[in-house]
Amino acid sequence: MTQLAFDFRPPPSLPPVLAKRVVADMRRSRGEMAYHAGVAAETRISRDYEQRGYPVVRQRWRGKSGEIDLIAQDGDGLVFIEVKHSKTFDRAAARLSTTQIRRIYASAEEYLGLMPRGSLTEVRFDVALVNGHGETRIIENAFGFD
Repeated sequence: MTQLAFDFRPPPSLPPVLAKRVVADMRRSRGEMAYHAGVAAETRISRDYEQRGYPVVRQRWRGKSGEIDLIAQDGDGLVFIEVKHSKTFDRAAARLSTTQIRRIYASAEEYLGLMPRGSLTEVRFDVALVNGHGETRIIENAFGFD
């Protein structure tokens, strides 16, 4: 029986106690790889925004409602950026759910409460996609509001 890299079932020859440990280690390793890939994607996108004249003021800002990957300055306004990384651009885009968009809005609203102009601050929501080759696509105003 061939075992695939993403298959979390242990090889059948291992004792149950050891098999559970192997599965836990595999999941932890996969989670660590995903975390580091996400950080690398955010760093890549952060540099891209900086080069285009949008200084990144916060990375991985966490509020009560959730996390915003990047927040960049756009003149007097802000750009809230959600970074998605996957093998292809389409797979990365498909990972953005309606529930996550609601959390991003709630987190942005919470962040704006810390700003001098509050909810009167001009904002834009971008989605930045990074594929498995490190190529990027920025979808400005991705949620369709001006």
